[in-house]
Amino acid sequence: MTWNTELTLLLLPVNILLAGVLVFMERRNVAATWSWLMVLLFVPVVGFVLYMILGQNMRRRKLYKWDKRDHAYLKSMIAEQCQKLEEGWPEDKEGMITPYRKLIDMNLNTSRSLLTLRNEVDFYTEGLKKFEQLLADIAAATQHIHMQYYIFNNDDWGRKVRDALTVKAREGVQVRLLYDDIGSRKLNDRFFTEFDAAGGQRAIFFPSRIPFFNFRINYRNHRKIVVIDGLISYTGGFNVGNEYVGLDRRFGHWRDTHMRLRGEAVHSLQRMFLMDWGLATHQSAQHLPEFFPDPVVSGDGQLAIQFVAGGPSDQWRHVENALLHMIHSAKQTIWLQTPYLIPDESLLNALRIASLSGIDVRVMIPHMADHMFVHWASRYYVGELLQAGVKCYLYTNGFLHAKMMVVDGRIATVGTANFDIRSLKLNFEVNGIIYDWETAQRLEAIYQQDVEESIPFTLEDYNNRSAWSKFNESISKLLSPIL
Repeated sequence: MTWNTELTLLLLPVNILLAGVLVFMERRNVAATWSWLMVLLFVPVVGFVLYMILGQNMRRRKLYKWDKRDHAYLKSMIAEQCQKLEEGWPEDKEGMITPYRKLIDMNLNTSRSLLTLRNEVDFYTEGLKKFEQLLADIAAATQHIHMQYYIFNNDDWGRKVRDALTVKAREGVQVRLLYDDIGSRKLNDRFFTEFDAAGGQRAIFFPSRIPFFNFRINYRNHRKIVVIDGLISYTGGFNVGNEYVGLDRRFGHWRDTHMRLRGEAVHSLQRMFLMDWGLATHQSAQHLPEFFPDPVVSGDGQLAIQFVAGGPSDQWRHVENALLHMIHSAKQTIWLQTPYLIPDESLLNALRIASLSGIDVRVMIPHMADHMFVHWASRYYVGELLQAGVKCYLYTNGFLHAKMMVVDGRIATVGTANFDIRSLKLNFEVNGIIYDWETAQRLEAIYQQDVEESIPFTLEDYNNRSAWSKFNESISKLLSPIL
């Protein structure tokens, strides 16, 4: 008996056992189950390694640890808000909230997303303006700075932000920096020598236990959250680095959408940061009173926002469900911007049905590619939507990285989640749902400005694409669940 035969006989029961676990214990969709069964049975060694890296199902795992008192307090807040909503709270003279009470209820009951009312928001579509304001807010911090990014680059702007944090740490401000191991893989301890010496704290999300090898590579913390003194917060699409202020020669102008918030919603982002910090540091999330001061807003700060967090360990796909609910609520328009358009069947059908029902559905994606497989997969799904009458625009003034959707000019979402399977099933994400006509129309105006920087992509254009494009789309479509 050769060693090849012996190895095969040894691996056969292992593969059978794994296949049994996959079928009877992992609650996946049928397509994913069959795909992994084929890989395990026909590519024994490689299949086993791939499954260990990419196939782990984190759904329903209890990743986060709560302090008992904090957990009880949050549960009481949710119960109280549920009761108030049943009694007709909040008063809605303008009719901005009433049409979406079912969406609010779903977000509150399934993802513990509290509705916040006293808020004001500024939007940033240019990286330089966003980072200039962020650095000014960091310089003014007196108590704490909590910062979380998927990508934190070791370049000019990465060093500027790091140095600003270091200065505040030396002044005695509590500084906590959290970054993703895969997204920020170019960082090392040398980059943080002065930051660490100044007393700054940092943590890595899902770090590699073995150099250059990460069993949780498929699960990334894609959130971008900054909270300063519990009074100001940022979230949206911008990461930290030169490319996000338009200094990368490959991308040129970087078009994104980011929010700067003041008000009650800051507390929601604070809780999310503390939960992720606790997970990364293997501690219970500490919801200390000084992290949640009374919100400060101007007299007219009456914006209603609900922040919805999603991750691979959740029972329900919170961000995707919120997007679906918004799409199904549409009566007139759905305007969507995303750098990556790789929806699952439910989102794809929701957009097609909306368009076939006479709703003005518009999708804007970048003309430029940053990841080729993702680019070609997006083109495939664009073709699916074009056949249903959806209008498509290709943004040409640099790279479009904004994650934004406006429905009927009445409700909008801005956040970190792309309109793709990875963001909605595998990544840790956060999106703000904004219940305000004026704000939704501000975002519509931004969208219309972007149309001026775009070219239409029609069904005729799609049908006339080259054979090479068709081949790339076919291959990329098969890989779309893990892109």
